[in-house]
Amino acid sequence: MLSAKAKYGLKAALYLAEREGEGGILVSDIAESQRIPKKFLDTILLELKNKGLLSSKKGKGGGYMLARPSSKVMVGQIVRILDGPIAPVSCVSQTAYRPCTDCSSEEACRIRRVMQRVRDATAEILDNTSLRDMATAPRPPTVLNYDI
Repeated sequence: MLSAKAKYGLKAALYLAEREGEGGILVSDIAESQRIPKKFLDTILLELKNKGLLSSKKGKGGGYMLARPSSKVMVGQIVRILDGPIAPVSCVSQTAYRPCTDCSSEEACRIRRVMQRVRDATAEILDNTSLRDMATAPRPPTVLNYDI
C-alpha cells in the first residue's frame, strides 16, 4: 500500500508539474492547496530535492520546482524514493533483493511467481507514467447530486 508520505510526494510533484515553467512555488502554497501538513511536506520535498527530482530557490520568486521536465519524472521514481522498493516480497525486488528465509527453492515457489508478476505489472505502470502524463490526463467529471 502506498504510504501517506509517497501519496503526498506525488500530490506535491503533480502540483509542481501543473505549474511547470512558472518558477518557484512556495511550500505553504503547495501544502494549503493539496491539504498536506506543511512540516511533513517540508521533509518530503527536501528528500525529493536531495535525490535530484526537485530544485529550489531562495528569496523573491523562490520556492520549489521540478529539476527536469515533467515528462522525464516518472511516478515510479517518486514512489521508490519515498517508500522504497515496490516489490511485495523481497525475493522479487530488483533493488533490494533478499532471499526468503522460509523458502526451500525460489524456482519452485508458487507464491514468488505470482508476486513477480505483481511487481512487474506495478513497475510497468509506475515506470511508464510521467508527471506530465498525470498532469495532462483528463479529469473525471464532477458529479453533482441534487437529492431533496
